Amino acid sequence: MSRPRSQAEYLARLVPPSVAGLNRRSLLAGAAATGALLGTGALAGCGDSDSGSGGDAKSVSLGSNQSDPKPKDVIAKVMDGFKTSSGVTVNVNTVDHNTFQENINNYLQGKPDDVFTWFAGYRMRFFAAKGLAGDLSDVWAKLDGYSDAFKKASTGDDGKQYFVPASYYPWAVFYRKSVWQQRGYQVPTTLDQLTTLGAQMKKDGLNPIAFADKDGWPAMGTFDILNLRINGYQFHVDLMAGKEAWTSDKVKKVFDTWAGLLPLHQPDALGRTWQEAAQSLQQKKSGMYLLGLFVGQQFSGADLEDLDFFTFPEVDSTIGAKALDAPIDGYMMARKPKSKDAATKLLTYLGSKDAANVTVKNDPSTLVANSGADTASYTALQKKAAELVGSATEIAQFLDRDTRPDFASTVMIPALQQFIKNPKDISGMLTSVENQKKSIFTS
Repeated sequence: MSRPRSQAEYLARLVPPSVAGLNRRSLLAGAAATGALLGTGALAGCGDSDSGSGGDAKSVSLGSNQSDPKPKDVIAKVMDGFKTSSGVTVNVNTVDHNTFQENINNYLQGKPDDVFTWFAGYRMRFFAAKGLAGDLSDVWAKLDGYSDAFKKASTGDDGKQYFVPASYYPWAVFYRKSVWQQRGYQVPTTLDQLTTLGAQMKKDGLNPIAFADKDGWPAMGTFDILNLRINGYQFHVDLMAGKEAWTSDKVKKVFDTWAGLLPLHQPDALGRTWQEAAQSLQQKKSGMYLLGLFVGQQFSGADLEDLDFFTFPEVDSTIGAKALDAPIDGYMMARKPKSKDAATKLLTYLGSKDAANVTVKNDPSTLVANSGADTASYTALQKKAAELVGSATEIAQFLDRDTRPDFASTVMIPALQQFIKNPKDISGMLTSVENQKKSIFTS
């Protein structure tokens, strides 16, 4: 369930030149010249996309982006469970999370692994629509324990399923209970209370809000939650779909509000990874941190038990604070796996409660998607996170999963980083975003 990825060569990661405009093609060519693409061997599958559907194979290959120690170990245990139940060996091809995402498009057009880790929603539909993923409707006919929402998030534009959900995680504001108890801090329920709390934390010698955006994506979470709180879910998803103007007063208000909060954020964010920001919370140097539940990967033992969270407070009482980001991670199948039988067996297992139970036992920093899993061993943090998602009125998938991949990577990453460096030129930044949006969404 690891979320991190670097900004390095980020532009090369997703969109075929054939579906983008000239600027995108030029960017991809430049990235290829620096060795970002598949030709350098950065991401190569174990599968053979030309060898047909095969049968009765005793092995199957999995391309995995779960490269951080904890999620990598969990993947290994899940695959061991599949081998025990099926007799089929899984050859796991683990690639650095960043590299995997930067090269995914070329990987899928080459000889990918039979099964690969990926994301629900727009990201899944994009590759399904391009014919780069296998139809999993037959697998879904064998699955149970999934809500209609999970099935919808796994369904392509043609009505077929192309994705098997495994886990999900909400974004929230995390903090250490012991620090708050010692200082007498109270959970804020409004933006005014949050800013007052942040000012007090500053007086107490803390970074009020841990913050990092070296990797390009964490700041998207801050934008998402502010837009959801200020303008509501429908405006947010319409904005992501290119249906609303970035130059509107509604979007300007989001950035004006964020600019007012920036002094409470940990400085020099563009030189810090999310892990380093999480460690500042772990070391009791920061008071709060807006991130996904995977922040727990940086905590263990008593420190993990000391971790708690609250949903980002309301900004507008008429909109409330019930919407949130809760991205879904899972698995897809190559368009031509070397053994379709073995691949579908693996995907059916990955969607089962047995696989979910393995994850529950080994990873306290995620929530499993299958409702049939035994969640009695969930930590207090996991139980609270599941309740938070269950009480949400609307759930977004995260900015770079809810919009076109090329728009997220080539436009929003530099725009948000520009804003963080210079929050005084909001109008100029948003005009640039809107102009690029029009070009990308009409290409």
